[in-house]
Amino acid sequence: MGMIRTILTHPGGAHKDDVLAVSVLAARSGAPIVRREPTRDELDDPSIAVVDIGGVHDPGRSNYDHHHLPREHPPSSALSLVLDALDLYDDALRFCDWLEPAEWFDSRGPNQTAEWLGVPRRVISQLNSPIDETLLRRFAQRTELAAGDPLYEFMRYIGEDLIEYLRVVRERIQFVGEQAERWSIPHGDELIEAIFLPQTGPLGDDAGDAVENFIRAEGLENTIAAIAYPDRRGSGYGIRRYEDHPGLDFSRIETEPDVHFAHKTGFLCKTSATAPARLQMLIAGAWKG
Repeated sequence: MGMIRTILTHPGGAHKDDVLAVSVLAARSGAPIVRREPTRDELDDPSIAVVDIGGVHDPGRSNYDHHHLPREHPPSSALSLVLDALDLYDDALRFCDWLEPAEWFDSRGPNQTAEWLGVPRRVISQLNSPIDETLLRRFAQRTELAAGDPLYEFMRYIGEDLIEYLRVVRERIQFVGEQAERWSIPHGDELIEAIFLPQTGPLGDDAGDAVENFIRAEGLENTIAAIAYPDRRGSGYGIRRYEDHPGLDFSRIETEPDVHFAHKTGFLCKTSATAPARLQMLIAGAWKG
């Protein structure tokens, strides 16, 4: 993606995909935002990013519209096209659970999105947030935005945080891959598969999330039952079930002397134990099969 001096998107009502796409471009370029129809010359000018309008997808000319795509094309969005141009789309689709539903909603509408998700249509509306509504409404009211405007800066924050998250998530996956151990813990005739991350690096509050993203990146979603990771509040470990695995209930081990917290729903526990053998015993003790 080359130098962008203007970001141009459609006037009228605003939607999540165009607001997010513009936010990412604002974070990358700091360019002003204009909301109107593009001219032919603007569509041909690669320094003008034309987003969610214009009927053209051509990253070489900074055109990011998906509305001309055929009906049988997989769901897409203006945000998807911008992320793809930045080589961020694959990671975003894998590690941002909200992206694929956003693509469906923008390309197929709420009814087909609800059907695809397997939920009643009303659930789509129930998930709306006042934050979303205010941001979309305020953006729809504007025809121009530039750096320094509170709305522009808020949108730039959104874009910066998304880009930074995708950068950091890949770094942390690499770190976990270098440091983590995969355990196969015997339990009767079964093996409990787990990932253990020792206390070897500065992942802080995000250690558990980093391990879960590593599991996704390695394609182990249907294999791993539990993860053990450094506790952000102490020198011990947190242990939790991966993707709410039904075979584990950590409330079963809440009376163990080195378990100082076990959630009543059973999805995690915190322990002062640090020895791998003891952590494996705790995981086995929580196993209900």
